[in-house]
Amino acid sequence: MPAGSMLLQARDRGDGDAGIGVGFTCSKKVGNAVARNRAKRRLREAARVVLGGLGRPGWDYVLVGRRDATALRPWDDLLDDLRRAVRRAHR
Repeated sequence: MPAGSMLLQARDRGDGDAGIGVGFTCSKKVGNAVARNRAKRRLREAARVVLGGLGRPGWDYVLVGRRDATALRPWDDLLDDLRRAVRRAHR
């Protein structure tokens, strides 16, 4: 689910485990190592804030950083993007 500042991939594992799996990735297209690490740090914190309330038990989520958008997007907008993407994934 593209959400402007990130791409979200989500799936129901269907294995009966109630845990929520979360992964993060940023390719070299995002920028140098400093830019990639900053983008991943922001994605990790956004996932902690949003998936605690909207994430479903037994689902896996992968957040993919996008060039410039992930690192430079205002924080509240980044959180809104993730919330919107999670809601779309659960439809």
